[in-house]
Amino acid sequence: MAKDPIYDSHVAVLAFPFGTHAAPLLAVTRRLASAGPTTVFSFFNTAQSNSSLLSSVDDADLPANVRVLDVSDGVPDGYVFSGRPQETMELFLVAAPENFREAIAAAEKEVGRKVKCVLTDAFFWFAADIAAEMKACWVAFWTAGPNSLSAHLYTDLIRETIGVKEVNGRMEETLGFISGMEKMRVKDTPEGVVFGNLDSVFSNTLHQMGLALPRATAVFINSFEELDPTLTKNLKSEFKRYINIGPLALLSSSTSQTETLLVHDPHGCLAWIEKRSPASVAYISFGTVMTPPPGELVAIAQGLESSKVPFVWSLKEKNMVHLPNGFLERTREQGMVVPWAPQVELLKHEATGVFVTHCGWNSVLESVSGGVPMICRPFFGDQRLNGRAVEVVWEIGMTIINGVFTKDGFEKCLDRVLVQDDGKKMKGNAKKLKEQAHEAVSAKGSSFENFEGLLDAVVNISI
Repeated sequence: MAKDPIYDSHVAVLAFPFGTHAAPLLAVTRRLASAGPTTVFSFFNTAQSNSSLLSSVDDADLPANVRVLDVSDGVPDGYVFSGRPQETMELFLVAAPENFREAIAAAEKEVGRKVKCVLTDAFFWFAADIAAEMKACWVAFWTAGPNSLSAHLYTDLIRETIGVKEVNGRMEETLGFISGMEKMRVKDTPEGVVFGNLDSVFSNTLHQMGLALPRATAVFINSFEELDPTLTKNLKSEFKRYINIGPLALLSSSTSQTETLLVHDPHGCLAWIEKRSPASVAYISFGTVMTPPPGELVAIAQGLESSKVPFVWSLKEKNMVHLPNGFLERTREQGMVVPWAPQVELLKHEATGVFVTHCGWNSVLESVSGGVPMICRPFFGDQRLNGRAVEVVWEIGMTIINGVFTKDGFEKCLDRVLVQDDGKKMKGNAKKLKEQAHEAVSAKGSSFENFEGLLDAVVNISI
């Protein structure tokens, strides 16, 4: 692209190409680019992640001032994978600082403008140094919730207070020494904070991130201030600027009836749920990364069949072989098992009464935005903290009994959330949070106004 006089500033956007990280960063970049048309945004991501992102985004939806560029995945030529979990992520992270430096230099040449802001996934702690070398500002996007951000920010404090060697005897203790985390237990924290492999590449990345983020010009998050006021207040005191701009799902999802007809729904979930009674359906999905082990899939199926609760279950085709023989035929009238479902629209639907989830942050926030109580089955990372917040902080759901699905345990959870008085209380609390979430993104709401602050930090750059 030749030098273009209409662009008066240049922002480099560095995406993390794993899990569900890159998509929300691209969504935020699109919003910033639309609001700041004289700024050019160079969006760097691996070729594989870009191709999957752009297959779901119409080119026409990308503002003209967003350039999507490929960066190396860090896998050396001829590399033989050993099959270790996180291997591709580790190779990427080790090579990322140099690869991003080179890619930014090439983009500056092409655009003819120096980068004045480096906008990154918060995982890239080294962006603090890259930005300083370039005399640019660093703005970091934490894609999960404020509890896990706090856990990484205060990793050293948690290690000193709990003691890494003593941790096994202190797992039930709470983090009362961190403002806003008084109900969180040591065992809820992500691996790599105080237990698990503290020396892995990924644990080290998160630890370094916690140390580096106070250097950022701004840290922003997909949440809204009213959801966690104490955590928000505390994080505002720790960072130069701490900005809640979510829930992003409420900003991007369609609302008009005409647009709803255009929702991608290849398996007819929305037509099916239209015929169900209010707050009666269980929607089940564990995100794109994790699937419960086969024994738990069997327990979910048995619990659904036995409870007779109507359901939509999003389950990858390769995992359907684990379902009990004849389950799909016997429950054909009761529910549907599909390889993909339009989650945001299902969680907004009045017939959805409970969301059975792994408690990834995007899923939790989408459930909050729809006012739907949750049954939580966390697996790793921030999911335990999110599940704990659902159960004991916001009181809008519960964690699965004993942490794993059994037929009887799952039935009891469904009954408690959908039928018992306890469940009515969860539904009432969820409805209040839903109203606050919608208020936050409306004109004059906290997230609406905070987005102006983010735009100021990224586009109206004064170094």
